[in-house]
Amino acid sequence: MDFTELIDLASEKLGGAVLYANDDFFAPKENLLKPNAPIFIEGKYTDLGKWMDGWETRRRRSPRLDEKFDWCVIRLGLAGIIHGVVVDTGFFRGNFPSHCSLEACAIDGQPDIEQLLNAETEWTEILPQAELEGDSQNRFTINFRERVTHLRLKIYPDGGVARLRIFGEVLPDWEALRRRNSEIDLAAAEHGGTVLEASDMFFGHRHNLIMPGRAQDMSDGWETKRRRGEGFDWCVIKLGNAGTIKRVEVDTSHFKGNYPESCSIEAGSNTNLDEIVWQELLPKTRLQAHARHIFVDELENCGTVTHVRFNIYPDGGVSRLRLYGRLSE
Repeated sequence: MDFTELIDLASEKLGGAVLYANDDFFAPKENLLKPNAPIFIEGKYTDLGKWMDGWETRRRRSPRLDEKFDWCVIRLGLAGIIHGVVVDTGFFRGNFPSHCSLEACAIDGQPDIEQLLNAETEWTEILPQAELEGDSQNRFTINFRERVTHLRLKIYPDGGVARLRIFGEVLPDWEALRRRNSEIDLAAAEHGGTVLEASDMFFGHRHNLIMPGRAQDMSDGWETKRRRGEGFDWCVIKLGNAGTIKRVEVDTSHFKGNYPESCSIEAGSNTNLDEIVWQELLPKTRLQAHARHIFVDELENCGTVTHVRFNIYPDGGVSRLRLYGRLSE
């Protein structure tokens, strides 16, 4: 699987944040994790210089000449294993860094910037100094299979980066979740759920279905193009951990003229997706526009399952899908 098909662990939707930068003279560090693609506005300037949609440091001059790089510290929204990163230098053409590198650490709790910058904090280099191209999405595969909570991005010697995407698999604290002894959303990104594939996602990405909170607008959901002909749209979700599903929420908020007429849900269990024997969890059921639908009594008992197939008829958009249940032992 292409690593960009995985969850962006640094996404603002998941709580990712740039905690500190040694310099952001021309453009603020917060731009790095914006969810939208970078833009360029011809002729737009600030008191400091050209307005840029990214993080941009000043040109290196004395007394900064002895330093070799600029840097910032990022808190991942969700801790996990990183499989790849995209360093997007979109619209940075004469002012992009020549190289970058990444370091990682794992610190539980809510460490402040003083703790992260403490000399006792151990940082491990997961991306050695690598060459960048301007106005490009620079992709790097990461071969580091340990849990990460924070990153330090270094750019050499200075310049601007539009966006940083950190793709990987979420590693929840399963023991803590089991100690709750309560239902959790087994499909939620924060609990390790992932939408493996979808028949179509022309207007909205499939991962939006399992993001935290309510959708902000239609762009924040999963939406397919208008279907011409027979058939229906669908997506397959791998639960964060095996469990029994007791309650389902299908949220069509913001989808008013383009919600699915109905939906159904199938569930199954197997480590091999192609070998799953699908069982009906929720029979085909009519949906309403801009509404949260809760299903409990309508659900069939499918036992312990690892995957769900969510079908929408014939097409349309859904903001969120919640699959509440108990973790298996």
